[in-house]
This record gives sequence, structure tokens and C-alpha cells, in this order.
Amino acid sequence: MRIVVTYDIAKDKVRRKVFRILESYGAWKQYSVFELEISDVQHVQMREKIRSVIEEQDRVRFYELCERCMKKVTEIGEPSPEVMSNIV
Repeated sequence: MRIVVTYDIAKDKVRRKVFRILESYGAWKQYSVFELEISDVQHVQMREKIRSVIEEQDRVRFYELCERCMKKVTEIGEPSPEVMSNIV
């Protein structure tokens, strides 16, 4: 499944932990946005890991994207970090 994860986390330490968790599952797209291609099991595991580090005031949102929706994704402006890493 393709999932977009966004987060709003106040404390740097907690935000770094969430970033590392998400980075282990997929591509960092923007400052607080990841795009992941993961299995149902990985999705459950990832959510539990995140739940164990975030605090009450933090927010993490998960958007599941279907194949048809992915074909409609467009981007303008500066390339995402994943694209930039491929530029020589």
C-alpha cells in the first residue's frame, strides 16, 4: 500500500525519532511529509513505533493512496529531497 504520512511535532528530539522511524520505511518528500510503499504488517508496526515516541500534543496523519490517485500526484517548485539526491 502507498501511504503519505504527515506530522506536526513540537519537540526536536521527538520529531527526530519520528523522522528516523519513517525514514526506515520510505522516502522523505518534504519537511514533515513521507511517502511510503509498505505492507499492512509494516503499517501496523510503524504506527506502533510512532505511537510509542510521540506525546499527547503531537499529531501524525496517515493518507492511504490508491494506484489511480498516485497517477494524479503532481509537483511544482523545488524537487523533493529524493529527486534532488539523484541529481549530479
